Amino acid sequence: MIRLNLSNRPEWLDLLPGLRVLVAPLTTALMVSARADPAIDGLSETSSQEDMALAMAKAVARRAVLEWDGVGDEAGNLVPISPAGIDALLEIWPVFEAFQAQYVARGLMLDQEKNASAPSPTGPSAGATAIAPPAQAPARTAPQD
Repeated sequence: MIRLNLSNRPEWLDLLPGLRVLVAPLTTALMVSARADPAIDGLSETSSQEDMALAMAKAVARRAVLEWDGVGDEAGNLVPISPAGIDALLEIWPVFEAFQAQYVARGLMLDQEKNASAPSPTGPSAGATAIAPPAQAPARTAPQD
């Protein structure tokens, strides 16, 4: 069963102690937009799964993160939110992991929930493909007493 959250309000996520981000709802439009991000298009076919995951997380975060608390520069001065800042924030492994788990994974969970097997429209094996060669008819032998 898919559990719908019909709220369109942003929510705060606590990523690390002292670090939180305000994110927009994870919608289809946001995910489609992130998939069309130039950084995603720029990946080569030989890019690793890790490179693709990081590029996608950054693309999603640049669209979803509306505000943040607890992000500062080397001198401890608060840093205003920016696309480059969001990318830099996600380069920090624990931040990336927390963002993936608390925000991106929710979208993936919904995708898995709707991904159950359903029967084919014309029967349970209508869409199946044969994987074994057809059986040969047994050779005829003389009747046994």
